[in-house]
Formats: sequence, C-alpha cells, structure tokens
Amino acid sequence: MASAFSRYIIKRSAYTLFSLFGLSVLVFVLARVLPGDPARIVAGPQAPEEVVERIRQQLNLDKPIPVQYILWLKSVFHGDLGYSIYTRHSVTLDVIKYLPNSLELIIVAAIIQVVGAIILGVASGWWAYRWPDNIVRAFAYIGISVPAFVWAIILQLVFGWWLGWFPVQGMFSEGVTPPPRITGFHLLDSLITGNFVAFKDELWHIFLPALALALGPMAQDARIIRAGMVDNAGKDFIALAKSHGLPDRLIMFKYLFKPSVIPAVTVMGMDIAALLGNAFLVEIIYNWPGFSAYGIAAMLRKDLNAIVAVVLVIGVIYAVANIIVDILVAYLDPRIRYLERGE
Repeated sequence: MASAFSRYIIKRSAYTLFSLFGLSVLVFVLARVLPGDPARIVAGPQAPEEVVERIRQQLNLDKPIPVQYILWLKSVFHGDLGYSIYTRHSVTLDVIKYLPNSLELIIVAAIIQVVGAIILGVASGWWAYRWPDNIVRAFAYIGISVPAFVWAIILQLVFGWWLGWFPVQGMFSEGVTPPPRITGFHLLDSLITGNFVAFKDELWHIFLPALALALGPMAQDARIIRAGMVDNAGKDFIALAKSHGLPDRLIMFKYLFKPSVIPAVTVMGMDIAALLGNAFLVEIIYNWPGFSAYGIAAMLRKDLNAIVAVVLVIGVIYAVANIIVDILVAYLDPRIRYLERGE
C-alpha cells in the first residue's frame, strides 16, 4: 500500500511539473505579443528613440522570443524574476514583499471557509428537509450567486461604516506599530515578538476581507457536503449501523461524515487556491497591500516580468493545492490509489 501511495504522489507531481512548464511558456509568450512597448513605457513618451532602444536591449526585448524565454528561465533558476517597470524594483523582492500579505488573507479565509462549510454542511445533511436544512440551503443559494467583491462592499458598509465593529481599510490602525519582519506573515511575526496589540489589531482588520472571500466557496462546499450526507444516509452500511443500535453521533462522525466529505475536499482545495486570483478586488476595496492588487497594477502597466511572475506564482499555488487535494482524497479513499495502478 505504501508503494502504491508513493507512486501515486510521484505520478501526480510529474504531471504538475509538466503543467507548470507549459504555463510558463504560454504566459511568457502571451505577455510578449500583447500590444504596447514596455521599453517605451519605461523610458516615457518623450524619450528619444535611442534611449528606448537601449532599454529594449537591457530588457532583452530585441532578441527572439525563444531566446528571451531561455534567458528568463535561466534567471528564474537563480532566483531572479527580472526587473519590474512598475515598482522599479526586483520582481523577486516584490513577490517577497506582497505575497505573504495575500497568503495571510487567504489562510484566514480558508479557515473560515472550511470550518463554516463543514458545520453548515453537516447540520444541513443531518437535519435534511427540516428547518436547519432550509436555512442553510437558502444561505447557500445567496452565497453562491453573490460575487466576493459584492460581499466585500456589503460587509464593509454594514459592519464597518454602519455598526462600526470592524475597520475597513489597511492592515493596522493608526498608532499601532507593526511587528518587525521575520517570516513576512504579520500575524505570525506578532506572536513571535510578543506584540499582541498588533496581532489583535491585524486580526480585526483581516476578518472582513477574509469573510468576503470565504462566503461564496463556503456556501458551495456546504451544499456538496450536504448532498453527500443525504446520499450516503440511504446506503446499506448506514442502515446496518442503525440496526445494530449504534449511537447517532457515532454513525454520523465515523461512518457518514468521511465518505460524504470526499467530494467536497477536491472542491475545497481548488476554491482555496482560487482565492488568490479572486482577491484582487477585495484587496483594492479594503486597501489591503497584497499580491493580487500588485498583479492587477502590473497588468495595467504591461509590466512583463511582473505579469509572468504573478501568473506563475498563482499557477504554483494551484499546483501545490492540487497535489495536496490528491493526497488527501487518496488517503480518505484508498480505492483511488488502486485505480491508478489499474487494479
């Protein structure tokens, strides 16, 4: 069994590396063929042509696209993602600066999403067709149909401006000293340095944007868990467990929950990975200095190196999430490992 599981992980990892290579080629080429001259953008509209040509040579834009890609790939393997014409800094430094802010937001949103989906899905499935189920299904329909940026505005208006319970802009309140940068994750750095004032303040700032990101995926995942529980509740193994007089709590958590949550695990993993790509409007609404907002600004300015880096980082996060999901699903359902072997 262990060898089958190892082969399954290796096979999935190989597929992932091949997909990332294809993604890098596709994004690199598309960024180069889009209208607009990055060298002219860097130099400015009034710069003479010889200055523009010199910048074009510095950025390797005068070379064929395959040569540009090979040079870029060599730099990537050395940890150099190129120069950003938007921030005037190394793209690698920009990624280090902005990505942890978005990952922190996504981690909090993922916790809210997973915990909320499990609680709502289990409650809805266990009391199917009764009032708890009706409430959860109504919430699910609303949650799925409303985009994250609309939730962001609603939450900001209600809980920020109207009730005044939460701050609506930035990461820290005025007068609160952020923790020194250790890991790049401010919540973790606050705990490491014992700065509990900053920890509480950022937690207060991050809750509304994280909730806005989590509500839609939470509603979808709750529906999937609910459907799985309703379907499995009528299976023979549940009827057998009930006929033996097992307690309802034991039946639900030991026999019903595990097979019912397997379909939701795949969707949850992809939803969590998608949060980074969906976060740009939420980050802009809450003035959150994150990686998604940085990516949008780079695209509007045709910042080639930053665009490729942003898409590639999002692709890596999708790939890692996909591998984790595959491992979790294979662990929860051993049949998948043996199907991969053709058994």
